[in-house]
Amino acid sequence: MASNRRTYDMIKRPADVLLGLLLLIVTLPIQAVVGVLVRRKLGSPVLFRQQRPGLGGKVFTLYKFRTMRDIDEAAGVVSDEDRLTPFGTALRSTSLDELPTLWNVVKGDMSMIGPRPLLVEYLKVYSPEQARRHEVRPGMTGLAQVSGRNAMSWEEKFRLDVEYVDKRSFWLDTKIFFATIRTVLVREGISAPGEATATKFTGSRDA
Repeated sequence: MASNRRTYDMIKRPADVLLGLLLLIVTLPIQAVVGVLVRRKLGSPVLFRQQRPGLGGKVFTLYKFRTMRDIDEAAGVVSDEDRLTPFGTALRSTSLDELPTLWNVVKGDMSMIGPRPLLVEYLKVYSPEQARRHEVRPGMTGLAQVSGRNAMSWEEKFRLDVEYVDKRSFWLDTKIFFATIRTVLVREGISAPGEATATKFTGSRDA
């Protein structure tokens, strides 16, 4: 019911702050080590910053550890596949690159659980149904991420995002949380087939 979802949203925000702060503090030593390694292997900046749409489509700055080399046209380093090093791949496969995103959770840009924040350019190509993913705060992990991550189609990911919006609850979030741990441990669906990460979304033909 809609009233139950609204009630849960009121409880979820303070829970996100508490859990986000706890994880931020606990992972600080790990983040320090990762930061040093990123600086040595990929150079500066250590953090990757990018504008992403959040609740209601409001744009915020997302923070992650850098996983790609700079574009170097002279050396032929242009595509994501060329720029993504084995070190960067390891960071992504273990989700260590996303530890700084806990700051976005504490700030209120994001939630621990919800549809993943995607590119701002996608806002103009979503169908009205797909755009419903922005009715809740984006999450560090979500229903789509524990159902295949980048290995599934965009349409299927968006269907799961909207399903989460309609069915969000404490029990669903708990299920997604523990499923995320399993997904990270077995490193499932990190990239789309034949891609270094995921193909760009340009709109659905049947949208």
